[in-house]
Amino acid sequence: MKNHLDENKPIFLQIKEHLEDSIMNGSIKPGERVPSTNEFAAYYQINPATAAKGINELVTELILFKRRGVGMFVTEEAKEIVLQKRKQIFYDNYMLPLKNEAKKLSISEAELKEMIERKGSINER
Repeated sequence: MKNHLDENKPIFLQIKEHLEDSIMNGSIKPGERVPSTNEFAAYYQINPATAAKGINELVTELILFKRRGVGMFVTEEAKEIVLQKRKQIFYDNYMLPLKNEAKKLSISEAELKEMIERKGSINER
Protein backbone atom coordinates (compact mmCIF):
# COMPACT_ATOMS: atom_id res chain seq x y z
CA MET A 1 0.00 0.00 0.00
CA LYS A 2 1.15 3.53 -0.60
CA ASN A 3 2.19 5.30 2.56
CA HIS A 4 0.33 8.57 2.19
CA LEU A 5 -3.02 9.89 1.16
CA ASP A 6 -3.71 12.90 -1.06
CA GLU A 7 -5.62 15.50 0.93
CA ASN A 8 -7.20 16.83 -2.28
CA LYS A 9 -9.12 13.65 -3.06
CA PRO A 10 -11.67 11.72 -0.99
CA ILE A 11 -9.97 8.96 1.00
CA PHE A 12 -12.50 6.28 0.05
CA LEU A 13 -11.82 7.03 -3.62
CA GLN A 14 -8.07 6.74 -3.11
CA ILE A 15 -8.52 3.33 -1.46
CA LYS A 16 -10.74 2.22 -4.33
CA GLU A 17 -8.24 3.44 -6.94
CA HIS A 18 -5.34 1.84 -5.06
CA LEU A 19 -7.11 -1.53 -5.18
CA GLU A 20 -7.97 -1.06 -8.86
CA ASP A 21 -4.33 -0.16 -9.64
CA SER A 22 -3.16 -3.26 -7.77
CA ILE A 23 -5.56 -5.41 -9.78
CA MET A 24 -4.46 -3.79 -13.06
CA ASN A 25 -0.74 -4.24 -12.40
CA GLY A 26 -1.21 -7.80 -11.18
CA SER A 27 -0.01 -7.30 -7.62
CA ILE A 28 -3.45 -8.48 -6.50
CA LYS A 29 -4.72 -11.41 -8.56
CA PRO A 30 -8.19 -12.92 -9.11
CA GLY A 31 -9.28 -14.94 -6.10
CA GLU A 32 -6.84 -13.18 -3.82
CA ARG A 33 -7.94 -11.58 -0.55
CA VAL A 34 -7.65 -7.78 -0.30
CA PRO A 35 -6.92 -5.88 2.92
CA SER A 36 -9.95 -5.51 5.17
CA THR A 37 -11.57 -2.22 6.07
CA ASN A 38 -9.98 -2.49 9.51
CA GLU A 39 -6.54 -3.11 7.97
CA PHE A 40 -6.93 -0.03 5.75
CA ALA A 41 -8.22 1.97 8.72
CA ALA A 42 -5.26 0.99 10.89
CA TYR A 43 -2.70 1.55 8.13
CA TYR A 44 -3.98 5.02 7.15
CA GLN A 45 -5.35 5.90 10.61
CA ILE A 46 -8.83 6.57 9.24
CA ASN A 47 -12.35 5.58 10.16
CA PRO A 48 -13.18 2.01 9.04
CA ALA A 49 -16.42 3.33 7.50
CA THR A 50 -14.35 5.46 5.11
CA ALA A 51 -12.38 2.42 3.95
CA ALA A 52 -15.58 0.41 3.71
CA LYS A 53 -17.11 2.96 1.34
CA GLY A 54 -14.33 2.44 -1.22
CA ILE A 55 -14.38 -1.32 -0.85
CA ASN A 56 -18.18 -1.49 -1.07
CA GLU A 57 -18.13 0.44 -4.33
CA LEU A 58 -15.83 -2.24 -5.74
CA VAL A 59 -18.26 -4.92 -4.55
CA THR A 60 -21.13 -3.08 -6.27
CA GLU A 61 -19.05 -2.93 -9.48
CA LEU A 62 -18.41 -6.73 -9.23
CA ILE A 63 -14.67 -6.20 -8.84
CA LEU A 64 -14.63 -7.67 -5.33
CA PHE A 65 -16.84 -10.21 -3.60
CA LYS A 66 -17.34 -11.00 0.06
CA ARG A 67 -16.83 -14.36 1.74
CA ARG A 68 -18.64 -14.04 5.01
CA GLY A 69 -16.29 -14.23 7.96
CA VAL A 70 -13.25 -14.51 5.70
CA GLY A 71 -12.91 -11.21 3.83
CA MET A 72 -13.10 -9.54 0.45
CA PHE A 73 -11.66 -11.19 -2.63
CA VAL A 74 -10.95 -10.20 -6.22
CA THR A 75 -13.39 -11.57 -8.80
CA GLU A 76 -12.16 -13.44 -11.87
CA GLU A 77 -13.52 -10.64 -14.10
CA ALA A 78 -12.06 -7.79 -12.01
CA LYS A 79 -9.18 -6.82 -14.29
CA GLU A 80 -11.40 -6.69 -17.39
CA ILE A 81 -14.07 -4.67 -15.53
CA VAL A 82 -11.50 -2.14 -14.33
CA LEU A 83 -9.91 -1.97 -17.78
CA GLN A 84 -13.24 -1.29 -19.52
CA LYS A 85 -14.27 1.24 -16.87
CA ARG A 86 -10.97 3.12 -17.15
CA LYS A 87 -11.10 3.10 -20.95
CA GLN A 88 -14.52 4.73 -20.75
CA ILE A 89 -13.23 7.31 -18.26
CA PHE A 90 -10.26 8.00 -20.57
CA TYR A 91 -12.63 8.46 -23.50
CA ASP A 92 -14.94 10.77 -21.53
CA ASN A 93 -12.17 12.84 -19.92
CA TYR A 94 -9.67 13.06 -22.78
CA MET A 95 -11.06 11.98 -26.12
CA LEU A 96 -14.37 13.85 -26.05
CA PRO A 97 -12.73 17.16 -25.07
CA LEU A 98 -10.04 16.55 -27.71
CA LYS A 99 -12.63 15.89 -30.39
CA ASN A 100 -14.68 18.91 -29.33
CA GLU A 101 -11.65 21.21 -29.43
CA ALA A 102 -10.58 19.78 -32.79
CA LYS A 103 -14.06 20.56 -34.13
CA LYS A 104 -13.83 24.15 -32.86
CA LEU A 105 -10.47 24.50 -34.63
CA SER A 106 -11.79 22.91 -37.85
CA ILE A 107 -9.29 20.08 -37.55
CA SER A 108 -10.39 17.21 -39.76
CA GLU A 109 -10.48 13.63 -38.57
CA ALA A 110 -7.52 12.86 -40.86
CA GLU A 111 -5.50 15.77 -39.41
CA LEU A 112 -6.35 14.65 -35.89
CA LYS A 113 -5.20 11.09 -36.64
CA GLU A 114 -1.98 12.48 -38.14
CA MET A 115 -1.37 14.55 -35.00
CA ILE A 116 -1.86 11.49 -32.81
CA GLU A 117 0.54 9.42 -34.92
CA ARG A 118 3.18 12.18 -35.16
CA LYS A 119 6.67 11.62 -33.68
CA GLY A 120 6.76 12.09 -29.96
CA SER A 121 3.85 9.71 -29.57
CA ILE A 122 3.12 7.91 -26.32
CA ASN A 123 5.23 4.93 -27.47
CA GLU A 124 8.33 7.08 -27.93
CA ARG A 125 8.54 8.44 -24.40
